[in-house]
Amino acid sequence: MRKLMVATLLAGVPFATPAFAQDVNPTFTGPRVEAILGYDRTGAGSDVDNDNGRDDQKIDGLLYGVGAGYDINVGSAVLGVEGEYTDSTAKSSRRDFSDQFGFGRVKQGRDLYIGARAGILANPATLVYVKGGYTNTKLDVLAGDTNQETDTDFKLDGWRIGAGVERAINTNTFAKVEYRYSKYDSAHIDFMDGATSREFDIDTDRHQVVASVGWRF
Repeated sequence: MRKLMVATLLAGVPFATPAFAQDVNPTFTGPRVEAILGYDRTGAGSDVDNDNGRDDQKIDGLLYGVGAGYDINVGSAVLGVEGEYTDSTAKSSRRDFSDQFGFGRVKQGRDLYIGARAGILANPATLVYVKGGYTNTKLDVLAGDTNQETDTDFKLDGWRIGAGVERAINTNTFAKVEYRYSKYDSAHIDFMDGATSREFDIDTDRHQVVASVGWRF
């Protein structure tokens, strides 16, 4: 009887192991959506010359938003396109009346990003990737020594690059950790009266470290 029980248990092992592996079984293919949360820092660029003697100025805070994309698994590699809408709590101090890295007292506004990514599978459930694309963001001008936003803002255009690791939790859900760097090199001002300035050159850097949790359809 004991020999029969042992034989039965051993016979079941080969079937149990593949079934467990299939619980994850990521495809890294198809549409996806995700929630984004992380650290956000905007400041003077490496080549900036704003003549205020404080080129190390920055604003930092919490980044939050949503993203969506579409990926294609081509074997050991994954190619995809993606877009994001994010906002941030980063803003100038109420006690700082200086020319904050060339913009005055500002709050980081919404950010739009569209780009592509490419990665390789480190193992069947882990993707290591790089990304790059276009970013457009706003810096909302703050009034006086208050946190009140005015109807004037700067709109900045630039590019973004980054790298990250995506880990499949199961077939449909995933988690990511990512670093990205943005360089803004042109901007214009939208004034309170509705007028818009001509485009001018800027040198503004942005660093972000974010985590995401998402769903793949």
